[in-house]
Amino acid sequence: MKSTSLSLIAGAVALAAVTGFAAVTAPDDGGTTTAKPAVRLPVERSSLLCPAPGLSDLAETQYTSFTPAAKSGAAAEPAGTAELLSSTAAKDDEKDSGKSKNKKTKKADPDKPVVLLKESGKPATAEVSGAEAPALVGTATGRLAPGWTAQQTTTVEAGDSRGLLGVSCTAPDTDFWFPAASTAKSREDYVHLTNPDDTAALADIELYGPDGTLKSDVGEGITVPARSGVRVLISTLTSKAADDVTVHVTARTGRVGAVVRSADSKTGSDWLAASTEPAGTLVLPGIPADATSVRLVAFAPGEDDADLKIMLLGKTGAISPAGHEELHVKSQMTAGVDLKDLTRGEAGSLVLSPAEDGKATPVVAALRVVRGKGDNQEVGYIPATGPVGAQATAADNRAKGSVLSLTAPGAAGTVKVTASAGSKGGTPVSKTYEVAAGTTVAVTPPVPAGLKGTYALTVETQSGGPVHAARTLTVPMDGIPMFTVQTLPDDRGTVEVPAAQQDLSVLDD
Repeated sequence: MKSTSLSLIAGAVALAAVTGFAAVTAPDDGGTTTAKPAVRLPVERSSLLCPAPGLSDLAETQYTSFTPAAKSGAAAEPAGTAELLSSTAAKDDEKDSGKSKNKKTKKADPDKPVVLLKESGKPATAEVSGAEAPALVGTATGRLAPGWTAQQTTTVEAGDSRGLLGVSCTAPDTDFWFPAASTAKSREDYVHLTNPDDTAALADIELYGPDGTLKSDVGEGITVPARSGVRVLISTLTSKAADDVTVHVTARTGRVGAVVRSADSKTGSDWLAASTEPAGTLVLPGIPADATSVRLVAFAPGEDDADLKIMLLGKTGAISPAGHEELHVKSQMTAGVDLKDLTRGEAGSLVLSPAEDGKATPVVAALRVVRGKGDNQEVGYIPATGPVGAQATAADNRAKGSVLSLTAPGAAGTVKVTASAGSKGGTPVSKTYEVAAGTTVAVTPPVPAGLKGTYALTVETQSGGPVHAARTLTVPMDGIPMFTVQTLPDDRGTVEVPAAQQDLSVLDD
């Protein structure tokens, strides 16, 4: 029999099978159906990456892993796991300054979890010491996947890297923007790249200063080995020193986690997380009330300049910073402005929006915030962030020292804040907060009854307009107000799943 005949017979059999199935399962109303709306379902798998704490033998790091407890009445999810594993020990890229080349590499067991979370609603913690702790690669599945959050908090008591450094472990991606980095002589800023996959990733790092692109060939094609991390000193990528630099990280192949560690010889160090994706309006929540210096850095990645209106949302409403009501950001150039003691004793949040009669040009932005004076200064960073959405979590909180900032840039909003059980004991407690339109509310969040260990704070939108949030953690040390700020965007614990239905149109020629 010829192959053509065989093909025709096979096609007829396949068609009969499909139409037969359709005939058996077709609705009784003549074949017409009403499309069902998409539904939101919990994610079944989450991935997070934590950068290597590195660069100081005095570093003491605590990891906190947490998944919010499932809401009552929610469908039961299959049992799962949530673990953070050591990657291959973090390496200094060949473009580094060479300061860490001669240190011994700490051997880590990649099969033994550094942090193992066994149940939702209660944090799991672990501690590591020294400069050679590797980056971590984490995965959560089943009932521990929706809303899984991990926090890395490092204390360095002395040296140029001193400070309280906090960062929420990030999901792998292919594109990151970091305004507020620097190549100035007083700064030592590293880009940390972590690859969660079993094949190598290839990343590019672009730098943009006040005058445009800081040209460099050595920032292209940086190899990040499989399940490993590298760190790149950005001042080695260019010969030009600039106070304000925007770092753009893209993955040419594969995917990575990216975060910048910034250290200043006078104000200490902290992590700079990525800004939310470029947008015409940005919210930067959680400026501490006692900030002694606030510097805004913005960048317009497109072909058009951006004219931005600057508004500070405080306890009673919005004001324009005197002398800095607007900011002009040229295309492909980084703009910085010193807002000094912007808050004047009142916690607030910054909103950037198109200037009057100006069009909405997408930008990215971040704040460099300093607390304290003289030799007792400490620095922290606040990137632009998205709203809380359904829910968001700050994993690492202590009995004292946490401040939660909530801001409603548009309509008023109401959120529920839940303090989880403690890592070593304690009973969860919740409280509801109303945030008036155009204001920022800074509160001492609830603490679990009988708290032992650390706990997590989960913020859920209840009603009204979008609310943006940030948590400031302060750990005073030797007269220095060591602090770190983490923003709380939606944890994307659920995904929209379209309702599927039969469509025999696929059989039409």
